[in-house]
Amino acid sequence: MPEILALLQTIAPVLEPRTLGQLSQVIFGMLVISGRITMLGLSRWTEKGGSYRSIQRLYYTVLPWAALHWLFFQKQFLKAEDEYLIGGDEVVLSKAGTETYGLDRFFSGLQKQVIPGLSFFTFSLINIREERSYPIQTSQTVKSATEKASSQAKAVAKKVKQTTEKKKPGRPKGSKNKNKQEVVLNPELVRLQQALQCLLATIGSILSLKYVVLDGHFGNYPSAFMVRQMKLHLISKLRSDAALYPAFAGEHCGPGPKPKYGPKIKVRQLDVKYLQETTVKDKLRTDIYQGQFYNKEFAFALNVVIIVKTNLETMAQAHVILFSTDLEQSYDTIIKFYSLRFKIEFNFRDAKQYWGLEDFMNVTETAVTNAANLSFFMVNFSYALLPPFRQHNPDYSILDLKAHYRGCRYATETIKMLPEKPDAILLANIFLQIARLGAIHPVFHSSNSP
Repeated sequence: MPEILALLQTIAPVLEPRTLGQLSQVIFGMLVISGRITMLGLSRWTEKGGSYRSIQRLYYTVLPWAALHWLFFQKQFLKAEDEYLIGGDEVVLSKAGTETYGLDRFFSGLQKQVIPGLSFFTFSLINIREERSYPIQTSQTVKSATEKASSQAKAVAKKVKQTTEKKKPGRPKGSKNKNKQEVVLNPELVRLQQALQCLLATIGSILSLKYVVLDGHFGNYPSAFMVRQMKLHLISKLRSDAALYPAFAGEHCGPGPKPKYGPKIKVRQLDVKYLQETTVKDKLRTDIYQGQFYNKEFAFALNVVIIVKTNLETMAQAHVILFSTDLEQSYDTIIKFYSLRFKIEFNFRDAKQYWGLEDFMNVTETAVTNAANLSFFMVNFSYALLPPFRQHNPDYSILDLKAHYRGCRYATETIKMLPEKPDAILLANIFLQIARLGAIHPVFHSSNSP
């Protein structure tokens, strides 16, 4: 408990003393609890036997989560000499009932289908040297009535289109060219831009950020346009069937304006001039190409990296198309930065598995916001608790951390029942011995143990 209070002093300036005390009890309860992390469960595990009402008061208090996440990260993890990038992704939770704030139907990547539940979009700061992601901002996706109606109308139109006659090939009569510079952001990108603006405003000038890494869902021109509006560069992935064109390099001698696009490239039969690296491992050849290409959906050229893998036995091929809006970025940097985006998935796993992101049963807007943000706050908080243990055992995990605090909780309650307190040395040995029970990678081994 003393180390928990010491870490919480970093966020004390933005919380009232009473709220800080309630938060410390809830955090201790989350560290020792063995079942689902709900308000009722936490009230049974807090060190001072906190009542359900005390836990409820914290969950129904509006907390400045943007400041809390950033202040804790700044004091505990920020290294001025390291480079960071912004990673973003959506996490979908399955929820039943009808009363939970923001409850809707969202596509779950894990279940590969649309499910009833809640959706949260999380931005994290990724330390490039450490290759670790730190959740910094979490915002809930709440669809407006207009957005829901539009989505239903599109679904109906799609069904009607499938039952009608096949569309005639070619361009519809009377259609006009669209100005690609004029982009109307959809509600999803508007929410994303507002969250990104809030994040950048919170960070201010303390940290210099240049890149935003998003998955293939955002590998399109409106997303790139939105990120460029924020004076940042987007790194993402294009569809595997995306049409790419080099700039027109021939001599224009016909009527009309000079063509913008050259002949369409074949991503699996690229010119050797684009080849940057070739490696062979386990009869699998990997060719990496890079070039500046156009896609007709984008108003500007892209820095494209194409990774082609060939099975040398069957000659079967597969490819991935990554891109960056920074035309000066090297191919290996683009690949590395995009691969680091996956680190945020480990944050989602920890938040769900250990810190109650899937467990909470709150229904009001404030309580749902607090429950989700507290889960991601605990991801970073556990990172701050682990280093002293990993000095003795590098494999020490979050499961070991929870086993340690649960053992300390058992030892504390047992010692309270003794008529006399043991001496300090014996007391320390009791705590260490009980705290290692249930640990996978204990940091303490008794001299009597086999």
